[in-house]
Amino acid sequence: MIKQLVFSAVLGLISSTAIAADNIIAPAKPDDIIGTAKTAGIFKTLTAALDAAGKTSMLQEKGPYTVFAPSDEAFAKLPPGTVEGLLKPENKEKLGKLLAYHVMEGKVMAADVKTMMAKTANGANLDIKVTPEAIMVNDAKIVKADVAASNGVIHVIDTVLMPPMK
Repeated sequence: MIKQLVFSAVLGLISSTAIAADNIIAPAKPDDIIGTAKTAGIFKTLTAALDAAGKTSMLQEKGPYTVFAPSDEAFAKLPPGTVEGLLKPENKEKLGKLLAYHVMEGKVMAADVKTMMAKTANGANLDIKVTPEAIMVNDAKIVKADVAASNGVIHVIDTVLMPPMK
């Protein structure tokens, strides 16, 4: 009887430990691209620009999307006054086209990237080059790849991508 009680207690302890471990180890479901970007804390300028351009809701949709997301440091490299100018209401369309140039349909993880031309959400192509040292998107380097979101993936880049002039 005592053996059976001890065995039951040990079995109960193991079961509750396994359940607790599952709760600790199991990753939380990732947020959408916008929520993930806001949580990261390095995309304040990008999220403000998406809001100003009216593009936030697009990146909250089902997707999937691949976003080449310039960090705040990337935006800081632009000439003085550029960001402030783009955020003005009269530049909403121009800003929207610039931001759409950073988005591709589909979820492309870094391991799946190859040297290619890739069509963006604004219709223009990105020149993607893969070398042993880095993945380059036009003149921007991917500095952190594969930031998971529920509706796609974010690749952090060190330079704001400028769409070709038409």
